[in-house]
Amino acid sequence: MKMKTLNSLIVMTSLLTSGAWAETVNFDDAKPGAAPPGWTATQTGKGDAKWTIEKDASAPSQPNVLKQSGEAAYPVCFKNATSLKDGFVEVKFKPVSGKEDQAGGVVWRAKDSDNYYIARANALEDNVCIYHTIKGKRTEKKRTELKVATGVWHTLRVDFSGGHFTVTCDGKKAIEWDDQTFIEAGMVGVWTKADSVTLFDDFTYGAK
Repeated sequence: MKMKTLNSLIVMTSLLTSGAWAETVNFDDAKPGAAPPGWTATQTGKGDAKWTIEKDASAPSQPNVLKQSGEAAYPVCFKNATSLKDGFVEVKFKPVSGKEDQAGGVVWRAKDSDNYYIARANALEDNVCIYHTIKGKRTEKKRTELKVATGVWHTLRVDFSGGHFTVTCDGKKAIEWDDQTFIEAGMVGVWTKADSVTLFDDFTYGAK
């Protein structure tokens, strides 16, 4: 079943035995120049994150993307009314610029802007990392060296079930990690760091 809403193209798949479903947000019906409706555009720590919908000719699903162009410790944008315990979150992202960082990431099981899991890829460092953020403090848990080109669209995905997490980047498995810090259902969203200017499109999440 396909349904067009204000800011998303929703694809719902129901499996009677498992209750699996997925939703994709492509931002194409959202108003450019403002934060997307139905999302909380915020940050962890100090600074001034700037999350806006923008038109971009390179978007995987045109015409719009979600852009982060401000500077903050950790800009983060949550999809409201999401509550996932076991499932996946995936996004296409394009690192555009940044002297300190050129990062794009996904968050899951988020309680608020200070407590969540993150997986991110960085074009300046050519690696993929997984972290948890507790009370605003981010702690790296595992990393893998992987080429992440600037100015190119990439796909980052995390599958999470119980305390086991699998991170893939551009279809390649990058990290597997086990942790029990956040075991309850929480929000999903996207993330950057510092002065990263990053574009996001085709944000997909669901239960399995």
